[in-house]
Order: sequence, then structure tokens, then C-alpha cells
Amino acid sequence: MLTLNREKTGFILIFASALLVLGGILSNGPIPQDTAYHLFVDDRTIWSIPNFWNVITNTPFVIVGLLGLYKLRTPVKLKVLNEISTAYLLLFFGTFLVGFGSSYYHLEPNNQTLVWDRLPMSIAFMALFSIIIGEFISVRSGRALLYPLILAGILSVIYWRFSEVRGEGDLRFYALVQFYPILAIPIILACFQSRFTHVQTYWWLLLAYIIAKVFEHFDGEVYNTLGFISGHSLKHLTSALGMYVLLLFYQKRDYV
Repeated sequence: MLTLNREKTGFILIFASALLVLGGILSNGPIPQDTAYHLFVDDRTIWSIPNFWNVITNTPFVIVGLLGLYKLRTPVKLKVLNEISTAYLLLFFGTFLVGFGSSYYHLEPNNQTLVWDRLPMSIAFMALFSIIIGEFISVRSGRALLYPLILAGILSVIYWRFSEVRGEGDLRFYALVQFYPILAIPIILACFQSRFTHVQTYWWLLLAYIIAKVFEHFDGEVYNTLGFISGHSLKHLTSALGMYVLLLFYQKRDYV
């Protein structure tokens, strides 16, 4: 009974948070991309690579993505739901692509190159959301929502880019796709029963995401304090570390 009441509360909170985020987004006018976003404090060129550390710190994404894809394709499989195996593949494939897309963006930060940073991030993020739905709420729902979520993520980036080209930059759809899961995922983790042990892995991943966003926000302050690496570079490393921890727990966990 307690579990049923908790799940009912979870559904109410998921629905209420969706309405809250949607209402907040739609109540605002178009949100253009702030050009100051592309101004990173550490722009040192090393070995002829501009913005060297912001570029090179994306390498761990490539490594973690490849490791995840390898583990999924070998006999020593990760503990995943076979019914939504495509979601795990897209999660690690998206992570792999983030390494290249983000590196490309940081070589010459602008709105055009930012597209290739955001597209793979959207794929990985939406795949993760589908996985959590499948593992905690319903395998059928996780499978049914995978491609619509991926499509929504991709379209949000495309819509933003074309709105910028028209001179009417609008990040609202992208913000909705990116921000809502951040509210929904903790609700799902707290209110629903996982099919696996080691549920804390997703909480660690969320913590890594929050720390990464803090590093991103205090890009200059971190660089001025440490003197050798910026907050944005640490954002990359922290995010990749979160994905690596997730990969480790996918190997260690078991079915409940």
C-alpha cells in the first residue's frame, strides 16, 4: 500500500512539474542565445590547438562512450533491460559523440558550432531519461518514449538554430527538453521502485551534473583561483566522470 501511495504521489508530482515547467516556458517570450555564452576565460592555444583545455577535456567522453558501447556488445554484458537495449546504446553513442561535438564547438565557439555540441548531448540526455522511465516506472513506457524523446531533443536544437538564423533566437523548446527531466528524474528515483540494485548510481550522476553546472557557472572564478584549469574544463571532466561511474554501476548492479 505504501509503495502504491508513493507511486501515486510520484505521478502527481511528475504531472505537476510538467505543467509548471511548460507554463513557465510559454509565459516568456522568445529567448535568444546570449553571445557571451561563447566567451570562455581559458582561451590558451597549445600545440596549435585554440582553447586547448576546453577542447582536450572532452576526450573522456569519447573513452567512456566507447567503453559503454564495447561492454554492451561483448559477452560480459552490463546489467541492462534487454527490452530497451537501444536506449543504452544511444546513451553511450551519444556520450561518444559529445566528445567530438563539444571539441568541435570549443575550437571556434559560436552559434553555428554550438549546434554540434548540443545535438549529441540531447541524444544522450533523452536516452537516459527513457532508461530511467523504463527501469523505474514501466519498461513499455520507456521503450515507447525513447524515439519521441530523442526526436524532441533533436528538434529542439534544430528549432533553436533556425530561429537564430531568422534573427528571432528562441531557446524555449530546448530549455524545456533539457530542464524538465532534471525535475522529473529525482521524482522518479524517489517515488518508484527500480528493477535493479545500486539505485544510488543515478543520484551520483545527478550530483555530478550539478557540480558540473556549478563549475560551468564559475568558469572564470575557478580559473583565477586554480590558475591552470578553468571551471568549464572541469565541467567536462566532472560530467564524463559521472558517466563513467554510471558505467561501473551498470556492471556491478543486479536485478532486484
